[in-house]
Amino acid sequence: MNSRPFSSPEDFHWTPQPEAAALVEEVFTRFLDHFPQAKRWAETLLSNTGVRMFDLLDHLTAPAVEIDTDAWATAGFFQVASVEGQYWRHERGMFPPVFTTKSNIRRAAVKVDSVVDFLRTQKRDDRPVILGQPNARRRTADFLVCGEKTVAAVERHGARFSELVEQTPPAADLGKHQESFFLRRRFFDDERQGFKHALALIDAAIQDLGVARTCELFFTAERRYWQSRNRAARVQSERQNRLGIGWANHDHHTYRSSRAFFAALVGVLERLGFQCRERFYAGREAGWGAQVLEQPEVGLLVFADVDLSEDEVTDDFAHDGLLPRDELGTVGLWCALHGEAFLSAGLHHLECQYDFAAIAAQLHDAGVNVMPPFTDFPHLRQAFTRGQQWEVRPERLQAALAHGWISREQAERFAADGALGSHLEILERNAGYKGFNQSGISEIIRDTDPRNAL
Repeated sequence: MNSRPFSSPEDFHWTPQPEAAALVEEVFTRFLDHFPQAKRWAETLLSNTGVRMFDLLDHLTAPAVEIDTDAWATAGFFQVASVEGQYWRHERGMFPPVFTTKSNIRRAAVKVDSVVDFLRTQKRDDRPVILGQPNARRRTADFLVCGEKTVAAVERHGARFSELVEQTPPAADLGKHQESFFLRRRFFDDERQGFKHALALIDAAIQDLGVARTCELFFTAERRYWQSRNRAARVQSERQNRLGIGWANHDHHTYRSSRAFFAALVGVLERLGFQCRERFYAGREAGWGAQVLEQPEVGLLVFADVDLSEDEVTDDFAHDGLLPRDELGTVGLWCALHGEAFLSAGLHHLECQYDFAAIAAQLHDAGVNVMPPFTDFPHLRQAFTRGQQWEVRPERLQAALAHGWISREQAERFAADGALGSHLEILERNAGYKGFNQSGISEIIRDTDPRNAL
């Protein structure tokens, strides 16, 4: 692979990359200007889903004569040779690979969960040719073509640009392990057995399918479980499925973990090929932090949230573990009421990339309310949908009351109305920014604490 290994936290001090963004956006804008049909499709995508076509780009291809190599190098890009050709890559910004060609070919490929599902939604009389066998790690299909200009759909399952993709796993193996993840047992009296059970399923899948494909299947199941427990997710999923993109615009998946099982959660994620990226600390008032992990082969990002103090953020809490506490913060209480996000509770939220104003208005019209943004910068905007209330099991309420984590009044309210559970999070990234807001977000943590939620 052509990527640097992850190392110290200093490697992950992300900043906006406006010069680099301007260069890629120029290539993309020129493509749309040369291809009105593609521009209309981008407008349809935005007006129907809130998703910007730019955020779905798997890669771009442009004539080499239009690329100022000195300007691209100065902006932080470097060239990489791959089996698919020579392309420009940027490690400090979130940009699609940009391939160059000596011809006048212009191409924009968009990411989709399933090429077949995507093509089914396109209104056309012919049947586009799909390159790649069913279940292959990469499948592509051109769906808009005009001369040397093309828009293609790309479905990837751990297939990066730097490798040949030839092997297709047996359909029976894929089906068997996908079912095992969909039907994974999540409720255990002893959570340690839950992690042990999940690892056994993961290891069996890795033996047959490899790490990358196992990871991709596992998180498909995680999204489906989360979606089954969140109305906002189901509403937006239906909207995106009408255009056949699925959740291809996902930005990151968030687990909430108790301190007791945080190291176990990180261990499972590392078994799935994730690597630890930056550590996150929301501030003294929030009492909460996270380990960010990335799976570079599959293109997945995970936020692993946990109650954390300021003096612990400099430790390797992801691997050394965390000592229990008598008091619980927002994350710890959520786990006490609902269980571990990796097990019975499911993901706290999935965050996806959108045009922020467009998706907020569209969700409102669909009956889904969006909370005020907790990050509102030119390069990053973030907000939760109003949380889904979940029923709390009586034994969990009694335990929380006995430990003094909640008052009797709160226990009665949770018994009657449930407690705040999961969200869909909407996000807009600009200037290639690939980091997260690490300050001034105490308010959103407070507002998503079940004890404070109205």
